[in-house]
Amino acid sequence: MTATVAAIDLGATSGRVVRAEVGPGTLRLDEVARFENRPVRIGDGLHWSVLALYDEALRGVATASHGAPLASVAVDSWAVDYGLLRRGSLLGIPYSYRDDRTARGLELVDAVIAQPELYARCGLQRMPFTTINQLMVDRERGLLEVADRLLMLPDLFGYWMTGRMVTERTNASTTGLLRLDDTWDLDLMARLGIPASLLPEVVDPGTRIGPIDAITRAHFGIEGAPDVLAIGSHDTASAVVAVPMEPGGAYISSGTWSLVGIETPAPIATAEALDASFTNEGGVDGRTRFLKNVMGLWILSESVRTWQAAGDRMGLPELLDAAASVDWSVPVFDPTDAAFYPPGDMPERIRTWFEERGQRPPRGRAEVVRSILESLAEGYAVTLRDAARISGQGIERVHVVGGGSRNTLLCQLTADRTGLPVVAGPAEATAIGSVLVQARALGAAPASLEELRALVRATQTLTTYLPRTGAPQRSDLS
Repeated sequence: MTATVAAIDLGATSGRVVRAEVGPGTLRLDEVARFENRPVRIGDGLHWSVLALYDEALRGVATASHGAPLASVAVDSWAVDYGLLRRGSLLGIPYSYRDDRTARGLELVDAVIAQPELYARCGLQRMPFTTINQLMVDRERGLLEVADRLLMLPDLFGYWMTGRMVTERTNASTTGLLRLDDTWDLDLMARLGIPASLLPEVVDPGTRIGPIDAITRAHFGIEGAPDVLAIGSHDTASAVVAVPMEPGGAYISSGTWSLVGIETPAPIATAEALDASFTNEGGVDGRTRFLKNVMGLWILSESVRTWQAAGDRMGLPELLDAAASVDWSVPVFDPTDAAFYPPGDMPERIRTWFEERGQRPPRGRAEVVRSILESLAEGYAVTLRDAARISGQGIERVHVVGGGSRNTLLCQLTADRTGLPVVAGPAEATAIGSVLVQARALGAAPASLEELRALVRATQTLTTYLPRTGAPQRSDLS
């Protein structure tokens, strides 16, 4: 049996719709739509253009439905952001996690519960934009007195397509409101003043949410009546499904963010993990993604945007070529510093970061780009060293998936600084993870994650980078 399915994959800078055929020994993908995701700043903050994203996504589904009928559709996106509804209607434009209101939310949560207790309950890395912090700002502004439901963004799209409100488990695990036993933390919500009635039923990846309703199909021209399925709707959860790893493998889901970690059978919410800023997020099939958020290619893309806004027409390929030719040592910075979270002039922020510490900043475009990539690679190496130490799991190779797997210089520098082989690919891991889980639910793909990953290894092009002699290495990952 071969299933034809579609993945709506929403990233923080762009979205895409991928049509796929999955069956025994078969995994073929075709990108049928790609569109920009540009947040909009209005008087009260930075918001996502969710209606435009929904329109583009459903038009892509319509395109994917022409020809062989689609059996199912699924949606994934970045984590933590949500829409508030009342009686089924969206109350406002969902905020972007990059809006600066999140700092106030962190203060409000800290006033109620200490971080060690919160970590023991939910196992999440302390990040200002986590859902729990955003909700405390909404509570302070009176919005929770009006809303009667909260839907994470993939679940909001699923509701608009089917009329059913649910929360998919992997994304729920990023809110700070889901306990480590995968139940809503009702006691914590009572302490914070967040109504428990906001939160819908939690469902597992592979759950059938319902068919796309007839009005939606007619409006967008979607042929057939595909079901909407839950998958690992946090994009990293889907990406990790498609990491072609075997025992001893670690992963870097590299895109706007870099999610760096390992897969564990259960959460690790120890004081040591808290001190190292690791997070425990839900994975498909009850696995735990024990990882750390390390700022990713966002720093590079914002730097290019800044330079081009100033009139420099040099594109990313030319900048990477120039950075690759830098054969001298460049300074490295901490890419997890909160200074690099918001949009803005990244080269200036990098310069300021070094000068505040009495260090020489990189000079010129090529040095800045090389410094960014070296800093990311060093951040990956440090994070993987800590993951191995805290978990007790040896790491023998590193898998880079997502857009960053196409960045040959970054992959090579990661191999150099970790001292481990780096296996790059697939680039479209998130979409692949989505279609694999859909196909499995339809009976067209193997049952276990290990078998799904074997299908990825057998059908996708992978590139291996070996550490270079003389490069700075960290050899304590095993």
